[in-house]
Amino acid sequence: MSDSDKPDPLARLGRELDRAQAARAPRPKVGGGAGNLQHGMGLGFRIGLEFVVAIVVATGLGWAIDQWFGTRPWATIVLFFLGVGAGMVNVYRAVTGLGMAIGYRSSIASPAAKDELADEA
Repeated sequence: MSDSDKPDPLARLGRELDRAQAARAPRPKVGGGAGNLQHGMGLGFRIGLEFVVAIVVATGLGWAIDQWFGTRPWATIVLFFLGVGAGMVNVYRAVTGLGMAIGYRSSIASPAAKDELADEA
């Protein structure tokens, strides 16, 4: 066998590296924009609705208490601010994912959670 018949190891290595880089390169998603937009709009509407509903329900309850006991307008004012606080807590839970189903784990785990997962495995 002559020197010209032997495969060049550097050329083979270059081809393998090119193939590995092509497999690792991120591929653009086709048609995924509409789904992401709908998910974002759904989350935004959910957050806004939860905030408004918490305020309306608490204020309505305060108004009913004022009508029942004749404490006008104190129960309405107090429960309005409690409704605002409850709405803010709901928004915080929706954004951070605290109200998720049991067993749900965020894809971004804290270092302590990563240690727990490593101990379980």
